Amino acid sequence: MKDRSIHILNFVGLGFFEPAIRLAAGEETKKNLIALFKKVLLPVLAVGLFLILWHAGSSYLYNVEKDFKIETARIASGNSGVTTELERIETGESSINSLPSPVAVLGAFKTLLADHKEINLKKEAFALKVAPLNEKNLEFNRVNADKIKEGIAAKKKPIKYTGRPSFVDQIFTSLKTVFAGFFLALFLAVPIGVVLGLSSTLRSSFNWLIQIFKPVSPVVWFLLVYMIVKTFTLEYDGDVSFIISFIAVGLCAMWATLVNTTLGVSTVDKDYINVAKVLNLGVGQKVFKIILPSSFPLIFTGLRITVSVAWMVLIAIELLSQSPGLGTFVWEEFQNGANDSNAKIIAAMFVIGGIGFLLDKLMFTVQKFVTFTEEATT
Repeated sequence: MKDRSIHILNFVGLGFFEPAIRLAAGEETKKNLIALFKKVLLPVLAVGLFLILWHAGSSYLYNVEKDFKIETARIASGNSGVTTELERIETGESSINSLPSPVAVLGAFKTLLADHKEINLKKEAFALKVAPLNEKNLEFNRVNADKIKEGIAAKKKPIKYTGRPSFVDQIFTSLKTVFAGFFLALFLAVPIGVVLGLSSTLRSSFNWLIQIFKPVSPVVWFLLVYMIVKTFTLEYDGDVSFIISFIAVGLCAMWATLVNTTLGVSTVDKDYINVAKVLNLGVGQKVFKIILPSSFPLIFTGLRITVSVAWMVLIAIELLSQSPGLGTFVWEEFQNGANDSNAKIIAAMFVIGGIGFLLDKLMFTVQKFVTFTEEATT
């Protein structure tokens, strides 16, 4: 049981909990206590120190802005102005938009979750209200299918909720976009990387282009994709912003996988290639049975970088495209300027970072399944 638990923890990239398992089993108490302190307790203490410094910094910045407002009121209206300004600050009428404290961010996160529940109730009520009409529209489309196909009658679309999405809804929208962009990067970068890796001539021919496109800003990729996609979607009535966003994310994030795949394929052990020749394997068999399995460690290193880059650039691309998602949420809160807007932005920052961490761990686990290595680095 102990060994199985340790294996699972190491497999999913949580090997730092191994000393706790060994300690619970009564194995080398002193050694595992020291390891537990270094791997778990010290990071927890570091987080605690970070929270203390954050709270102190936010209090300091709050007081600096508060003192400035009070001094400005004193210069303008004397002591009566100071009293009035203090009352306005107390009631929130005069907002102080400095760095929010950890407590304020936690409160904002709770507010966002409560808002999500409220919006879900509105969605359910709306769905019940329009359900009879949607059923009639579906029946109309079924009965008049031939007329719709011939263009005599117009197809009636279901009525959907178009209100403001909640914070949780925007998280799932961002995840859908980043996974679409990641798979686009995967299907583009790996085949191209294999071809370039197999041919030194092609590798040297396209190297300059790769080095030129690799550092291009996500803003530029977004504008380039927008120029092209808008031309092909003139008659498309679906969500064009989603298409533009995930293509831009994929093109921006694919380069690490492309470079690593090329490197992995080009450095496959020559003995493996010689074995493939002895066995008279075809090109396809050689690629799928010899080259790709040997290159998987480097390919997945590239994929881990790609998914991290995709999640990072997604926020900027969503902001530019104004499509629903965390990028748009952060920008709207910044423009909103409400008393809790800064706290909501910081809450979104922690969610973005946490999801990025989980995506990396997901890729790490998939890499273990595919490569069958005992690598324990995280």
